[in-house]
Amino acid sequence: MMPKTKPAYLWAWPLGLALLAALPWILPPYQLRLVTEATIFSLYAVSYNLLLGYAGLLSFGHAMFFGVGAFAAAVVINSMEGVPLFLALAMATALTTLAGLVVGLLLLRVKGTPFALLTLAFNALFYAIAVKWHTVTGGDDGLTVFPSVVNFGLLSLDPGKGPDMYYLTVLVIGLAVAFCCYFTRTAMGQSVLLIRENEERMRFLGYNTNVARLMLFIITGALAGLAGSFYAIFNSFVSLDAISIEMTTKVLLMTFIGGTASFAGPIVGAFFYTYVQDFLSDLTDNWPLIMGTLFILMVLFAPGGLSGLVKSLAARLPGAKDKGSDRDD
Repeated sequence: MMPKTKPAYLWAWPLGLALLAALPWILPPYQLRLVTEATIFSLYAVSYNLLLGYAGLLSFGHAMFFGVGAFAAAVVINSMEGVPLFLALAMATALTTLAGLVVGLLLLRVKGTPFALLTLAFNALFYAIAVKWHTVTGGDDGLTVFPSVVNFGLLSLDPGKGPDMYYLTVLVIGLAVAFCCYFTRTAMGQSVLLIRENEERMRFLGYNTNVARLMLFIITGALAGLAGSFYAIFNSFVSLDAISIEMTTKVLLMTFIGGTASFAGPIVGAFFYTYVQDFLSDLTDNWPLIMGTLFILMVLFAPGGLSGLVKSLAARLPGAKDKGSDRDD
């Protein structure tokens, strides 16, 4: 009997973790900062894709949760001197979860275009609150954030230092993304997919589709709030940009460019968008026009995004069909 060989991807895990741990010694500070920012946006994009790609809910207001998380983290850290960073993150995420519950109860009575337009209206409402509530949010001036050092006993991480912030981000955001991946494989995650495909049949089978959508909306809002909290800590500052329509546009671009059909698509899109934006902004002030053109080209010629493009190219490689037939056998 032939001994079983381990799949190649099992060896990729320890190699990948080793690479992640070594990045602060490999990359220069600015490049490490880009990686950290892209990692934060990865969770933001993944949370959005749970709504769009898995539930089929197009939202133009996902930035309201990102912004609430960012401002909530800043307010908690600044108003509670010496508060542990993880407690501040938990409190900010809890507040975002509450916001998701309230907004979800009002929004999820409708679907399709009315849902998309109402999310845009709610985002504008939250933005207006952030502008007018100057004593809390700082209004146009924003808020400066001074996070405390995270002490793990034998090890401490200072968010003000690039490598420490990178490790903290990879740890927490990585766990959050892993939770999202696990969620898509649970019964609830699969039910959301089935509701998107045939809601009437799911109701006939006894599923409460409204509750399932509400739970998903709350979870995605909380995850976006966690990403927003890290965004505020990462920049040591939070402004109205975190809750603006432009921030929703950004996550839309990341998700569509990466591809909504796969879980890894938004992660690819987040890194692609972060690096391409940084490159183009150094070349010209008209970089949003170039990004918009790129988005249009992706929608027209590669609707599956970068992940779908890679899959289609891999399927055309010599031997790909033979491997597929071998698996079928």
